[in-house]
Amino acid sequence: MRHLFSAAASLAICPAAVCHAAEAQERAVAPASVQAPGGDRTHYVDPTLDPKYPFSAAVVVGDTIYLAGQLGVDRSAGRGLVEGGAGAQTTQIFKNYEAALNALGSDLSDIVKCTVFLGDMSDYAEMNEAYAAALPSPKPARSTVGVDGLARDAALEVECVAVRRPKEEE
Repeated sequence: MRHLFSAAASLAICPAAVCHAAEAQERAVAPASVQAPGGDRTHYVDPTLDPKYPFSAAVVVGDTIYLAGQLGVDRSAGRGLVEGGAGAQTTQIFKNYEAALNALGSDLSDIVKCTVFLGDMSDYAEMNEAYAAALPSPKPARSTVGVDGLARDAALEVECVAVRRPKEEE
């Protein structure tokens, strides 16, 4: 792992940040993770997101992965929220988490806790159906909270915690 190379590079990345494709290509050479001084944690820096925002996409401490909140933003198609409301956004959120977890040597089955911030509680059933389809069983623990407004007028935001499983010896 690389050591902290600058304070700006170790800054967290806003999952909802708007980022232009050309800027993303320039940042693609940035390391996928940066080890904090002292070696007790690693910050996952998604190179496709604008580094001006002060948060990491994920922070790993021991075997625990703290994942930043995600909106249903499709990073491969112009950085906007996906069309289709709460269900489609939920599906996209877990695609984004899957990419981050894969970069960290984990997967969706390592998620143990999620908190869903739902902009409109009438979208609960739609979110719940997409959530159930996105995550393998057994499902993680979950809280769902109704909120009054989210960034970018998103239907929901989800944040999760994952715990790496010990790798089986081959």
